[in-house]
Amino acid sequence: MTIKSFIILSLLFGTLVCHAQTNALQQQIDQLIATKKATVGVSVYHIETGQTINVNSEKRLPMQSVFKFHIALTVLHQVDNGKLSMNQKIRIQKSDLQPKTWSPLRDEFPEGEVDIPLSEILTYTIVQSDNNGCDILLKLIGGTKVVNDYIHSIGVKDVAIEANEKEMHKTWDVQYRNWTTPQAATLLLKKFFNKEILSGESYNFLWDAMTKASTGANRIRRGLPQGTDVADKTGSSNTSPQGITAATNDIGIVTLPNGGHYIISVFVSDSKENNETNEQIIAEISKLAWDYFTDSK
Repeated sequence: MTIKSFIILSLLFGTLVCHAQTNALQQQIDQLIATKKATVGVSVYHIETGQTINVNSEKRLPMQSVFKFHIALTVLHQVDNGKLSMNQKIRIQKSDLQPKTWSPLRDEFPEGEVDIPLSEILTYTIVQSDNNGCDILLKLIGGTKVVNDYIHSIGVKDVAIEANEKEMHKTWDVQYRNWTTPQAATLLLKKFFNKEILSGESYNFLWDAMTKASTGANRIRRGLPQGTDVADKTGSSNTSPQGITAATNDIGIVTLPNGGHYIISVFVSDSKENNETNEQIIAEISKLAWDYFTDSK
């Protein structure tokens, strides 16, 4: 056997082994979700090697607050293009602060009538998933269509953003108008991580905010070693009177001990399970991915 033939065979064998291992991870995920009374969409992508695991990854699933990542990207794109400034003060009216929604911003300034830097509103929206902050940002940039068009313009097509938080709170079905496929969520995170979208300064701001996110302790982060660097954005819906939870989601980028990274997007949709189980599904899939990439690298 020539050296060239040996190298080709070695590469082929390595590829086959890698593919078999990836299939094993996919089978583990399939087994985990097989008994769950929910639609679970999963997309995992190892950035340095390109290994990909997909389960129901082309299904259109409701995002809930995951779409705040898309909104933040759009706002920061406008900052990078000089249309907005991180230091500019945004006037918060009392009418901007909806009473029956999750909003640490409203709790801090219950009467409104204050001027807050754009950077601070972005922080409320990403770190604490503030719903009023989200709608203030949407009003500032011109509404959901601006976000939808921008995300499509950078090559992420399997996503729709049509409703703000206030609209989603009015009627159950409205939340389904804001959907993504898990693959599209992973693609968007990939473009973000590879710095194809934002300036370095805007990238650093958003990365820092996502690593400080306070809403996902029981999802991607749960079960990973303490101190693991995770930059993520969650999304959660209410549960209907019929016991259906439309969305328990988390998308993020995980840093491995060897300095590598993987992207993981998990959407638990139309679930008849309780909230603890919905979050546990995400946590267990995250741990399976972590174990695979740490054991095989």
